[in-house]
Amino acid sequence: MEQRELGDSGLKVSTVALGSWLTYSGGIGREQTEACTRGAFDAGITLFDTANVYGTGAAERAWGEILRDYPRDSYVLATKVFFPMGPRDRGLSRQQILKQIDGSLERLQTDYVDLYQCHRYDSSVPLEETMGALTEVVEAGKARFIGFSEWPADKIQAALDLPGVAKFVSSQPQYSALHRTPEAEVIPVCEANGISQIVWSPLAQGVLTGKYLPGAKVPADSRAANKSMNRFIKQWLDDETLTAVQALRPIADQAGVKLSQLALAWVLHQRNVTSVIIGATRPEQVHENAAAAEVQLSEDTLAAVNDTLKRAAVL
Repeated sequence: MEQRELGDSGLKVSTVALGSWLTYSGGIGREQTEACTRGAFDAGITLFDTANVYGTGAAERAWGEILRDYPRDSYVLATKVFFPMGPRDRGLSRQQILKQIDGSLERLQTDYVDLYQCHRYDSSVPLEETMGALTEVVEAGKARFIGFSEWPADKIQAALDLPGVAKFVSSQPQYSALHRTPEAEVIPVCEANGISQIVWSPLAQGVLTGKYLPGAKVPADSRAANKSMNRFIKQWLDDETLTAVQALRPIADQAGVKLSQLALAWVLHQRNVTSVIIGATRPEQVHENAAAAEVQLSEDTLAAVNDTLKRAAVL
């Protein structure tokens, strides 16, 4: 699998990453988690993305047990901090960052993570305090690099303007052919400052796989049917959007790929994108999605995707 540089860090990561948000946090069992992780290594995936809040530590704990069987230099490990881990444990204060990195490292059974990310922006804490604490984490050798997820462009720039602090190398936005808002402000400021994108929800919560049909009930075993998982997907389940997604099938057929692979490859063809995060409950899904890394789309195909989704996409 192709390896791309993460921002200007010099760190190379696979263009497809394995995530653990809705799966290894408790959605599937230990054996399935291990099988998917093994499938990721087999497919050439080297970037594994998690967060302390996923299953309140469960996802980190699962990977700590599984990844200890692999050489530490054979994979890139990323985790995050911000969301509540207890009644008083949340946010990006110095106290919380220093506490939560230690908790993550203990659960992950490692001395360091390659990438430590702010899961959201914390407006209740001075930015100087947050960046100072992240710098301490890097200087202590507990994280090699730092990043953020879903920060507004002005806050990204403000962090970059602070003197004497560690520099962000990655951004983790929601980005897909249906959700293109990062293109307006976030990607330009990142591109200008040596920060690249590790994309979450590149399949728009599974809608871009084509499994949801206009005018039909959602599949009983799907994310949309699960009340604990469907809050992000609801925005894409209107008939106009689902009809537009189905209209992508001839484009995928002509390109010789599955609809999901077309959607993932579309993201990987966009500027400033280093990697897309996939979720999987079976090794077969890992291999199918990982194959998107090798898909080359023509300019005509990319334009056809854009044109087909132009009314449905959020810009």
